[in-house]
Amino acid sequence: MKIYNKLVRDRIPTIINASGGECEFRVATTEEMSDLLLEKLREEVEELIENPNTEEIAVVLEVLETIAKVKNISLEDIRLVKVNKKRNRGGFKNKIVLLQTN
Repeated sequence: MKIYNKLVRDRIPTIINASGGECEFRVATTEEMSDLLLEKLREEVEELIENPNTEEIAVVLEVLETIAKVKNISLEDIRLVKVNKKRNRGGFKNKIVLLQTN
């Protein structure tokens, strides 16, 4: 049996069993969810870097939204901070690469 010990989507055990496989799983505690989600984010960002596409971006967004929920941060608050940050410091539309400062 292959060992994963990582956070997976809710339906993964059902999908494994339906395909004739077997798996062992547990439910994470509230206390460990932050660390598990950050590790999942790292994993998914690495996949996004290797293969930047719509699906990988969607997965990263879902993990980020779940982190926000676990941290009791509303998506509306995140949007407001994003808008303010963009208003005050700009976005990335102009493709500016900072080379150095004095």
